[in-house]
Amino acid sequence: MSAALALQAALFAALKADAPLAALVGTAVYDGAPQDGGFPHVTLADLASLDHSDTGGDGEEHFATFLVWSRDGGRRQALEILGAMTAVLDEAALSLTGHSLIDLRVERTEARRQSDGRTWRGLMRLRAVTEMA
Repeated sequence: MSAALALQAALFAALKADAPLAALVGTAVYDGAPQDGGFPHVTLADLASLDHSDTGGDGEEHFATFLVWSRDGGRRQALEILGAMTAVLDEAALSLTGHSLIDLRVERTEARRQSDGRTWRGLMRLRAVTEMA
């Protein structure tokens, strides 16, 4: 399994296992936008990987972007969900299949109203560094 897929699997497992996040979104954590997804929900929008090898071994640097979608709860709900996700993922020691997670950090969060005037989009950007196990 590639490091990116192992990281994605670990991120989803951590998010779906968290009770405070589940209280906010239930099981609505998706890889890509659902066709008939209700609100609120979380989607993995992007996952990019770069070579981060050094003399110590093969490594990769990954950037993941999660989006939070909220309507009835507005900005407050989007920020609460982002806060719960940050508590789960920032500096987490996740176990990856076939790879070691060296570092995982939340680099940025934001919440913005969308052009329809009632939907809020939260954004979380993560940076992770992995090495072959």
